[in-house]
Amino acid sequence: MSYSSLESCLLDLEKQSELIRIKEEICPQGELAEIQRRVYSNQGPALLFERVKGSSFRVATNVYGTAKRSEYIFRDSIESLEHLIRLKIDPMSFLTQPVKSLKAIGLGLHSYPKKISSSDLINHECKISDLPQIKSWPNDGGAFVTLPQVISFPPSSIQLSLSNIGMYRIQLSGNNYLQDQEIGLHYQLHRGIGIHQSMYQKTEAPFRISIGIGGPPSHALASIFPLPEGMSEILFTGLLGKRRYRYYWHNNFFVPADVDFCITGVVDKNNLKPEGPFGDHLGYYSLTHNFPVVLVDHVFHKKNAIFHATVVGRPPQEDSSFGYLIHQITKEIGKTEFPGIREIHAVDVAGVHPLLLAIGSERYMPFRNQKPEEILIQANHLLGKGQTSLAKYLWISSNVDNSDLSTHDVNSFFDYILQRIDWRYDIHFQTQTTIDTLDYSGEGWNSGSKAIIACHRPIQRKLLKEIPSDLFLSQQAIIAFALKQPGILLLQIDSFLNYTNTKFQINELGTLINKKYHNQIPLIVIVDDVDFCMRDYSNFLWVCFTRSNPSHDIHGIEEFINNKHWGCPNTLIIDARVKSHHAPELNVDPEVSKRVDSIIFNNSELKKLCQ
Repeated sequence: MSYSSLESCLLDLEKQSELIRIKEEICPQGELAEIQRRVYSNQGPALLFERVKGSSFRVATNVYGTAKRSEYIFRDSIESLEHLIRLKIDPMSFLTQPVKSLKAIGLGLHSYPKKISSSDLINHECKISDLPQIKSWPNDGGAFVTLPQVISFPPSSIQLSLSNIGMYRIQLSGNNYLQDQEIGLHYQLHRGIGIHQSMYQKTEAPFRISIGIGGPPSHALASIFPLPEGMSEILFTGLLGKRRYRYYWHNNFFVPADVDFCITGVVDKNNLKPEGPFGDHLGYYSLTHNFPVVLVDHVFHKKNAIFHATVVGRPPQEDSSFGYLIHQITKEIGKTEFPGIREIHAVDVAGVHPLLLAIGSERYMPFRNQKPEEILIQANHLLGKGQTSLAKYLWISSNVDNSDLSTHDVNSFFDYILQRIDWRYDIHFQTQTTIDTLDYSGEGWNSGSKAIIACHRPIQRKLLKEIPSDLFLSQQAIIAFALKQPGILLLQIDSFLNYTNTKFQINELGTLINKKYHNQIPLIVIVDDVDFCMRDYSNFLWVCFTRSNPSHDIHGIEEFINNKHWGCPNTLIIDARVKSHHAPELNVDPEVSKRVDSIIFNNSELKKLCQ
């Protein structure tokens, strides 16, 4: 089904009992976000807030809140896009499925944008302060647009194929922005808009951008899709939505005709202002940093416009469905993008970028003893391309003796690797490098390290399955301990003070654990709260991989350096305690939580859903 607007999608979801209308007045400063979080955690429907305090506009959230609903929204395009990708990889497959192939090729007709002469959109205007001022977390620096479509062009060009559309968060208020005149533009490294800005900095031309909000669901998904270099999001939006992308030009600004709101403005090339903090998708605040300022030109909106928003926070959240849809559509092309890679999984509950799992192939020198060779080439390919380049920990293995191995069964994947890994040779570091802008585990902003754990060996050990009474020669300094799974020991010891102190603690730890068990415990993770990590596997993954910087926080019992290669004989230690330079964890304001309790109690639909 092709949706012409956000409202047409919501009405369709309502017919499927996949939408709740909330008629009570809801405060956008915390309440709206907390209601969505609770509905999302119960795998509930999309939400349409009809009365938002301080604004005359309705707000839609949780539209993509479940994989099932997301598949339903794009039901007519996912299969055709998958087949279109297969045709690109193997044109001869056209002969085996001609009807499906012709349908897929017909989908391509929707990729051609449609320039129109006028639209109702520019007939209605408001101010930035008239928009719903949604603040999701207590310490957010102000109100944000969380599902924007930021559209830019290179200097002296209006060629659609050269445009970039990205989902770069927009700060509407707070800090020292001039109300209704300035807004903040945040983007991370490796983003297309950054290339455009670099080009504009060398010219006298004004850097005009447009920010779409709402519109057909395909507009939001295309904005976040990791497209191949050179492919326009405008063309891809038409493919996703089975509807040509409608646009026009107004006073030299590009205006996407189908969106609910369009903010036009000029990036101030000579001015940066503090942006943030913002509760982000790793589960922590991204802190205040200087980012570009947009000088607001106009804020256009449709009649009866709907403000499309989401809540970002510790995963899983609504944006997890974007990752699911991207995987569904691109799983075939991934095999050609990364030759030899059989499966990839960016682990959502670990914050996506901190932990990447992969199954590769070892086809070189089959007569030699098993050791990682080709999979190291594949690992470097993954860390050198697109979104996978943001990975901090990459665990990659062959599956020569287990064809059922899957990266999506994380527990079993770790079990497989830990039985076979040889820490003397199989861990490789990239130090003093850039990492995800949102990851504060490194000692500097955008600065940290990466680790490749590459496994292609026969079984080396049996993993410890129960804690023996003589595991510790002394329990001095050990506050709590538990086996998370065979071979992974969680330890709670003294609080982190500094890295010099940590080195001493690790050396002490090596003397406290009985040597006869070292080989059976290939991984120790030091945490602040063992009980929290034992409560849920996602808690363990989140703590372990968001709170550690490989170069500083990986240690080994009897570690050594040999010709600049680091290794250890048996037991690797990851220090996943909170450090003083880490960003604060996201927590709900208790007063907001109480108010939302009352709202849910008095709304029969929400009460039934969230009880």
